[in-house]
Amino acid sequence: MRPDIIVIGGGTVGAAIAYGLAKRREKVLLLDGDDGDFRAAQANFGLVWLQGKGPGMPAYQGLTRRSIDLWRGFCDELEASEQTNLVYEQNGGLAFCFGEDGFEKRRLDLMRLHNQRGEGEPDWEMLDRAALQKLMPRAGLGPDVSGASYGRRDGHVNPLRLLAALHGALLRHGGSIRHKARVERIDAAGSEFRLHFAGETLVAPRIVIAAGLGSPALASQVGLDVPVRPERGQVLVTERLAPFLPLPASGLRQTGEGTVMIGATKDNSGFDVSATADAAAGLSRKTVRIVPALADVRLVRQWAGLRIMTPDSYPIYAQSLTRPGAFVALCHSGVTLAAFHSEVLASAIAAGALPDSLSPFHQSRFDVPQAA
Repeated sequence: MRPDIIVIGGGTVGAAIAYGLAKRREKVLLLDGDDGDFRAAQANFGLVWLQGKGPGMPAYQGLTRRSIDLWRGFCDELEASEQTNLVYEQNGGLAFCFGEDGFEKRRLDLMRLHNQRGEGEPDWEMLDRAALQKLMPRAGLGPDVSGASYGRRDGHVNPLRLLAALHGALLRHGGSIRHKARVERIDAAGSEFRLHFAGETLVAPRIVIAAGLGSPALASQVGLDVPVRPERGQVLVTERLAPFLPLPASGLRQTGEGTVMIGATKDNSGFDVSATADAAAGLSRKTVRIVPALADVRLVRQWAGLRIMTPDSYPIYAQSLTRPGAFVALCHSGVTLAAFHSEVLASAIAAGALPDSLSPFHQSRFDVPQAA
């Protein structure tokens, strides 16, 4: 089958776009990379998160809201198609605060975001220590915890099941996947693109570059300059415990299997994905400060992954002006934005042009002359 569109990048972002295109009866080929590629999914926390998103960029807050509006239907559709349970829960989420100053700072930060939006009622509230402890009766809070912000629309999902479901649903809708297909070069061939890898060439009239940290080198070959850097994030996982965290929190989440995910660090270490003792110690100290009883719990795993970070941390969605038919999609919130990618973005790509509503996410926003 000669594809109508080739999507480069088989992670959550590329798979969601490819699935959305296949649903729209496009002949889609998804190219997944090598096992050794730097995959953001390796350190994914599985949050579907709204609170705190978009300071200084109202368009991103709106984008996130739109995706979360779509998430339940998106999830139901995937579960029905693949006969699986993504374990998606949208019962709200927490961000813990330390001390009265931390509590007030969190309240002010969220209020600024709400005022930036300029409409509707806040979809979050501040919980003092007593209210938080009532919400989490099985978790003895540390003395420094003053409360938390509670985002009513936040939730979490199993990210590995999500990715597997996207791949399966893509195939079920007539799409194709090629694994271990790392694109080495893209050439223009009239109105089409030639993709070269491992001595093979594929041709298609449209391409979507969603290859994470590998995207800049490919995008530059179709006239798109996308600034991206890696940011290392490290995560700890505990042994299985009886349920005590009823809601996911920023940096602390109990999975359906009972393990507790603790994360995540942020450091600029290039493409180094090694786990460090310093990160484990820092994450452990923070966690024990929240729930002291976790000091006696056994850690069973630590790993690191690389986030895809733009200069302002917000996504890049763009279409080449010099090579029409070439698109790029980059973000570090692939799980939260998966519903948007499969519905709104895929629809736009299928139609052949990105809408004006995505213009704030063009990489031209970084073309600002630096002061001498």
